[in-house]
Amino acid sequence: MQMRKLGRQGLEVSALGLGCMAMTSLYGPVDEAEAIATVREALDRGADFLDTADMYGLGSNEELLRRALADGYRAKAVIATKFGNQRTPDGRFGVNGRPEYVQEACEASLRRLGIQTIDLYYQHRVDPNVPIEDTVGAMKRLVEQGKVRFLGLSEAGVDTIRRAHRVHPISALQTEYSLWCRFVEDDILPACRELGIGFVPYSPLGRGMLTGAITTAGDLSENDRRKDHPRFHGDNLQANAVLVRPLLEAAEAKGCTPSQLALAWLLAQGEDIVPIPGTKRRAHLVQNLGSLEVTLWAEEARRLADAIDDSSVHGTRYPGPQMATLGI
Repeated sequence: MQMRKLGRQGLEVSALGLGCMAMTSLYGPVDEAEAIATVREALDRGADFLDTADMYGLGSNEELLRRALADGYRAKAVIATKFGNQRTPDGRFGVNGRPEYVQEACEASLRRLGIQTIDLYYQHRVDPNVPIEDTVGAMKRLVEQGKVRFLGLSEAGVDTIRRAHRVHPISALQTEYSLWCRFVEDDILPACRELGIGFVPYSPLGRGMLTGAITTAGDLSENDRRKDHPRFHGDNLQANAVLVRPLLEAAEAKGCTPSQLALAWLLAQGEDIVPIPGTKRRAHLVQNLGSLEVTLWAEEARRLADAIDDSSVHGTRYPGPQMATLGI
């Protein structure tokens, strides 16, 4: 397995990780036995970087990982989880970065995961009402307590990243990045590289759009969360399916799948980049890992990026209220 370093603090993980969010009924029905088998297959193949969050399934995703990590599998895994998104008393989602909550959330995640130490602990979304210095200060105390090894942020803006990094070294930033979503290249990715922070792209396959498997709303199950996302609505979805056709054509010419080519493109953007494609099935996991065998030359990567105009994607990344929590 190819390995890559995230940050300068000693965190080393497989070049391709496994996003676990879809294992908790957010993208349609889940076969738990298959999901657990998928986690174990990843670990057996050396893909050791597992990504979850306390908000995925309101804790049930972490609990599923606990079951997957039994029978000696914990020793093979580098576990990343997140805190910060939570439900408010009226049932809506909110963001909480208060220092006392950081401690509570970490201890709750440790219990659900059934582990003693979280390898990489992210703030899932930045709380605009709490200074980042206070939040990261509390995260730093978790490191001092031995409950967390390395710290990360998710969907944070450049100023927040710099301020956080002054309190305690940030090893990784997790933010959406793919062929059809490249805004991080403007200032966020350069800032991470200046500071020595690794970059973890989530939704590296555009929530499935870059696989070529989604062309109409009928390709999504009834309870699929993507139906709430503007990019998957009606005319937007149809236009976006046309937008990604150059990827499908390039993959056919290359002799690989569209998902493998999309992941290979991300991997080619730098040794500090570790994508975490999500899946709940072993067949898709094995296909994704095949991207590590795809050789993509610099000129090929450039032509592919030129062929897909990410500025022409129809619809925002998230519904309006969630968009307001990004890039703070």
